[in-house]
Amino acid sequence: MRRRVRALWGAILLTAGLLAGAPLAAAEPPVWVVKSHRAQVVLFGSVHVLPPGLIWEPPALKRAIARADEIWFELPVDAATQARTAELATHLGVLAPDQSLFRLVGPADATRMSRVADAYGVSTMLLDRLQPWLAEIALAGATYRKAGADTSSGVEQAIEAEAPRAARRFAFETPEQQLKIFAETPLPEQVASLDETVKEMESDPDEFASLLRAWMAGDVAALDREALRPLRQASPDLFRRIVVERNERWLKVIRGRLKGHGRTVIVVGVGHLIGPEGLPARLRSLGYSVEGP
Repeated sequence: MRRRVRALWGAILLTAGLLAGAPLAAAEPPVWVVKSHRAQVVLFGSVHVLPPGLIWEPPALKRAIARADEIWFELPVDAATQARTAELATHLGVLAPDQSLFRLVGPADATRMSRVADAYGVSTMLLDRLQPWLAEIALAGATYRKAGADTSSGVEQAIEAEAPRAARRFAFETPEQQLKIFAETPLPEQVASLDETVKEMESDPDEFASLLRAWMAGDVAALDREALRPLRQASPDLFRRIVVERNERWLKVIRGRLKGHGRTVIVVGVGHLIGPEGLPARLRSLGYSVEGP
């Protein structure tokens, strides 16, 4: 359950390699358009890493990007940010020298994790040195790499390359802010989330494919039901930190743009745009006219 949610919006986890070779209808990922008297904000829910050659961009988004004055991402889309994220992960995600992840999770879960790591080509010596949150990312990432994903083929990279040079680029967060959300999660929640991810990887390695199909089809009800609802119910505190609080911060920026003028495109993980806590629903509750699902 938690892996599903992190896979929808985590800047490190997202990929769609499980769709390789699967038949897909015309791409219709959801797009929302918010208008005020002099401004327009287009919201698009991203999947951060995709298989090469996947045709995903809806025409409404393509038109919005071509006319955008500003484009906002979760993080800056550049090599420096990638390098900083890797550096911080090493700093925040490594256990103390006298600690062991396999001891931390317990014998039964350690055996399962070792079995899954071997199946996906992840070094158990590496995993043993990682905090549970980073070990979960490493394992989930291995799943997607094994399925043929390419980290250079994500939504953000494509939009950054496609957008006019004149369009100003902004980011809602820094790598420090984003990774601390995971690193500051209480250890019992980290361990529980890791254990659930390992179980899912072993029992249903292809489950993300159905979520990506829902994204490609613009089926926001399915995305909410399969991805957000489990975390919302099982770990309300984690859901609040990962989704609700970040959405509230980002909402302030969006409202500021709507009070001004010009055309803004906002690209964030799709998990931030669906469900009653999503940005479109929050904007509607504040009285804004929002076109979209």
